[in-house]
Amino acid sequence: MKRDYYTYITTNPNRTVLYTGVTNNIQERIVEHYLQRGKNKTFAGTYYCYGLVWYETFPTVDEAIQAEKYIKGKTRKWKEELIAKTNPTWKFLNEEVLGEWPPNKTKASQ
Repeated sequence: MKRDYYTYITTNPNRTVLYTGVTNNIQERIVEHYLQRGKNKTFAGTYYCYGLVWYETFPTVDEAIQAEKYIKGKTRKWKEELIAKTNPTWKFLNEEVLGEWPPNKTKASQ
């Protein structure tokens, strides 16, 4: 079974903080970020980074991790330009990726 891997960037509701991560299930991961909002155990939770603004798909986990490290090493300005290339208004892509937003209780509890 072929599995895709994703490198993604989320932001908070005011779009002032960026979080870059890797996952093999982007839908599940975005729901996790949403459920962790306001919890100080993680960076994304502390800063409410659950709004998906950019992602790219990779065929291997190594490529996704390499992209994540590359992005994390760049400046905020560079990341803003990356996001703007495919999402110039910084629209949250959560509903597009999950099919609904916010996630329903069934999906959120899985």
